[in-house]
Amino acid sequence: MGHTRHDTMRRALRREVAGTIGLLADADDFAAMRHYASFVFDDHVTYLRQVEGLLKSRAADGRLTGIALFDPQEYAEFCAETGLDPDTSASRTRYTAELAATGPTLPYEDRPLADLLPDLVDETVRQSTWEYATMLLARIGTCADCGVDIGRAAFARASDLVMRVIGTEGPATRHLVCSVPSDGQTLLAALHVTHGADGHPELDETEALEFTTVLAVGIALRSPGGLVMRAGDGIRDRVHGWRLQDERLHPLSAAEVFDAYCTDALSGDLIAPESGVDYCAAPDLGGDDSGEEGTTGQGGHRH
Repeated sequence: MGHTRHDTMRRALRREVAGTIGLLADADDFAAMRHYASFVFDDHVTYLRQVEGLLKSRAADGRLTGIALFDPQEYAEFCAETGLDPDTSASRTRYTAELAATGPTLPYEDRPLADLLPDLVDETVRQSTWEYATMLLARIGTCADCGVDIGRAAFARASDLVMRVIGTEGPATRHLVCSVPSDGQTLLAALHVTHGADGHPELDETEALEFTTVLAVGIALRSPGGLVMRAGDGIRDRVHGWRLQDERLHPLSAAEVFDAYCTDALSGDLIAPESGVDYCAAPDLGGDDSGEEGTTGQGGHRH
């Protein structure tokens, strides 16, 4: 009788424990893990089907499961740093626990895995971009001439510019995209802005932080980035764009915005313009609060 009672308690406790699955969403990542003898799966499609079956089973039992992307290269680095043998399931479990504590995860809520994966990839890329941009700002250091923290000054400048861009539209839904080239890659960040009943803009604080950080990298590194805003009232959308140069966002003309939106970035071929979209000249964001005189120093401050 006592043994049965203990089994019942254990089953009840299992329902109280949340879990995380480190998912190999990419076929190449899955192939990389097959080099480990202890990794017993041999077909990616079957593996994904089994993972989804497990997720559904846990959900049916009322158990919450988080999903994180399992990166084989990062896993190998993790094992090297911690002295773990990478060819064991215990080490994979340790790495997955680390992902659950520090990396982006999404809860499984009975959605098809094929629908959830793009969101998980987007979230992972978003956090990686923000972490990389934050590291870039931190390592720039201080200005040799005036001692100002360049990264912090650039962030303050970027915050001001973002609020100016948002303020160019009235009560409309806005979607902003910022792109900044850095070290052979392009950092991208997006910000969605709605408006409350009082007409004031409302935005997600985490998104705003990430977006501002990427723009700040462009300012601090004097990188030729850009910012595009699409605003709409439910009937027609308006697209505006600005070019980042010398710590300022310079407005693009309607023709420049059209060219940017209607040209394939890889092939250079023209793309048909969207219906219900107006490509507009961007408004000027106003004067520079840091003053008109003096020279512009690196990283959002003036001497």
